[in-house]
Amino acid sequence: MHLVADSSVACFPALGQSVSLFEVVLGDTIMRASSCIVGSVFLGCLLMSTSASAWDGFGHMEVAAVAWELMGTSAKSKAIQLLKVNPQYKTWIKGVSANKKNKYAFMMAATWPDYIKGAKGYHSDGSDGGNTPPPGPQASQNIGYTDKFMHKYWHFIDEPFSGDNSQTTPPATPNALERIRVLRNALPAVSGAKKTIRSYDLVWLLHLVGDVHQPLHATSRFLSGKPDNGGNAVLVNCDSGVSCEGANKLHAFWDDLLGPNKTTPKEVEAAADKLPMADATVASIDDENKWIDESFKAAQSDVYKSPVGVGLGPFTLTAEYKANAAELAKQRVALAGRRLANLLDAAFK
Repeated sequence: MHLVADSSVACFPALGQSVSLFEVVLGDTIMRASSCIVGSVFLGCLLMSTSASAWDGFGHMEVAAVAWELMGTSAKSKAIQLLKVNPQYKTWIKGVSANKKNKYAFMMAATWPDYIKGAKGYHSDGSDGGNTPPPGPQASQNIGYTDKFMHKYWHFIDEPFSGDNSQTTPPATPNALERIRVLRNALPAVSGAKKTIRSYDLVWLLHLVGDVHQPLHATSRFLSGKPDNGGNAVLVNCDSGVSCEGANKLHAFWDDLLGPNKTTPKEVEAAADKLPMADATVASIDDENKWIDESFKAAQSDVYKSPVGVGLGPFTLTAEYKANAAELAKQRVALAGRRLANLLDAAFK
């Protein structure tokens, strides 16, 4: 279970509000400020370091930017037609030049499952701040935008391992693995699902493919029989001269490796263009089980490594640890983007 505080939501305008989301993108490590100043060219919110639940907005848009450049023309066209059904579509493209509208809308759509954590009309379902699925079929429903649940538990799968040979428990269902399977099967037009449902499934897939390539979205380390919730219970600080980017938890540190929460699609696009191209053979793996297994193994070998030791910290992260983490994050995002492109090309062929 990844614990995410109810207050750790994106400070975005409410659904239908006439403000461009391109002015700022905020990820899960943000508490809603008591007020947001909205001007003609500025939307500002107070950034707070709280428990996180995904790559931040920068990382999710970067995955989508990579995918967009690799997708075929047919897939791009069909994806945009579905995204136009999303309630936020007009906000995504407001003030954007014609030659960038489609790409930037696609990038922004990848942040939508985090956006709804702070959007009017949506509510947290389940226990533990919404991170443990509620009983009953509604946790797994696929009904489109009439669904006002946040479904926080869809963002991850807590594959367990023990750091001290203590007992572990299996991941709860539904989870990211189960959701990717359901949503990708419903996405093609031949599935018979309504356009509104397929649009909803698309924005979730844009997000979840990125999520499961973040190592701490695929595991929870158990100590004394208790989970650390994907590193959310592990406290960290940074060595002199090393920036933790405001994060004080291991999960949040990994979320923010790719870039700042407060950003624009243009800045993310530039960063995505500099990412290494993922190996075509590795990217051709289309089994979400294997994607998650890669992240699970990376968490054990590259996340829970010195100076992160047994226990809940605080651990002081070094320049070497951060450099290695940033390199792995870039590789995982590039791979997620290429795999997302393959998934959508197949779904929209």
